[in-house]
Amino acid sequence: MIFSTFLDTPIVGIILLLMVVLAITIHEAAHAFMAVKLGDDTPKVQGRLTLNPLSHLDPWGTLLIIFAGIGWGKPVVFNPFNFRNLRRDTALVALAGPVSNFIMAGICAVLSMTPFVYQSDVLPFFLQNFALLNITLGIFNLLPIEPLDGFKVMSGILPPHLALQWEETKKYGLIILVVLLVTGGVERIIFPIVNFISNLLF
Repeated sequence: MIFSTFLDTPIVGIILLLMVVLAITIHEAAHAFMAVKLGDDTPKVQGRLTLNPLSHLDPWGTLLIIFAGIGWGKPVVFNPFNFRNLRRDTALVALAGPVSNFIMAGICAVLSMTPFVYQSDVLPFFLQNFALLNITLGIFNLLPIEPLDGFKVMSGILPPHLALQWEETKKYGLIILVVLLVTGGVERIIFPIVNFISNLLF
């Protein structure tokens, strides 16, 4: 948890918090960018087409990240009826957030191989941790559970008749997610994938 790290090593705790803020900001901004790109100006009107963290951080979600190690950003609101293809484009908007996290992780991996960073005592540590954070955030959000991005992605790739049935499970999503978080199910699902991708990159 960031709070315990801050108590032990304040500077490292602050840097970790800044990493989380940056990862969430870019994740949410990617949702907004994709929605606007696909024809819906709602995120732009609401001031979400920006890299200003204050536009993307949820107060309670941020506090939980600091004290509990898991939280959320402010969801990007968009109107799917402004899209040319409602199901496909909604899925693309949902996918944009996790993809942005994977891109950031890839950039960290490339930077870690440069001579300047490679010869540093501290930069590889922070780059690897930022990459790990982004991989974790990306995989977690791709879980096909409402309200995570993966639920909307799944709705977009399923055949229409199955997608309608899938949407009916939305009301159980939050309950399922809480149960998985409390029982440690999320960690057992995502960490093997996170470790696999991390080992590939580093």
